[in-house]
Amino acid sequence: MQNQREHLLKISQKLVQLGLNKGTSGNVSVRFGDGFIITPSGMPIEEMTADSMVNMQFDGSFEAHTELKGLKPSSEWRFHRDILANRPEINAVIHTHSMFATTLACLHKDIPPFHYMIAVAGGDNIRCAPYALFGSQQLSDSALIALTDRKACLLANHGMIALGKDLDDALAVTVEVENLCEQYWRILQVNPNPPLLNEAEMKEVFQQFKGYGKWAI
Repeated sequence: MQNQREHLLKISQKLVQLGLNKGTSGNVSVRFGDGFIITPSGMPIEEMTADSMVNMQFDGSFEAHTELKGLKPSSEWRFHRDILANRPEINAVIHTHSMFATTLACLHKDIPPFHYMIAVAGGDNIRCAPYALFGSQQLSDSALIALTDRKACLLANHGMIALGKDLDDALAVTVEVENLCEQYWRILQVNPNPPLLNEAEMKEVFQQFKGYGKWAI
């Protein structure tokens, strides 16, 4: 478990280093045993240690490290739990308030297939889930729908969720989705209706991705 705690801390720190999270925003979880480990609530990354990570069960119960009993799991633990419970192929969840994903989320915009790398999220678009209060079951329910057959979604007026087979995979998806959001935002400044790839072209992309490095499917 300690190795997973340390990896969770490393990924959380990396998100800040990359400018994808700031202050206490965002959260990360990883499947472990019959439950999962998640970052704590309201703690700046620079104050976190591996022992700050909170153990959770799928029934919502949790246990902090013996010496850190006051810690609680991230307020967004519900969508972490529900994603991991409903997506057995997913073992890590990252939530960020990154600049460009959040900008487009505040516009309630899905990301269409303006670029073939949209396929890294698992489909021909990246959906934006409707707004719901942070930490609520309604937000989790909306996120699960937006993530159907996908590894990423936006959350209206909020941010982004990215999924992975492990923490490194989830981080790679997070980075690429933020990159795509920046590109799309910039394109919209020039042309609010940019040309898009069609269904047949996206099918070719998915076929090509079957042997395409870390994005192989």
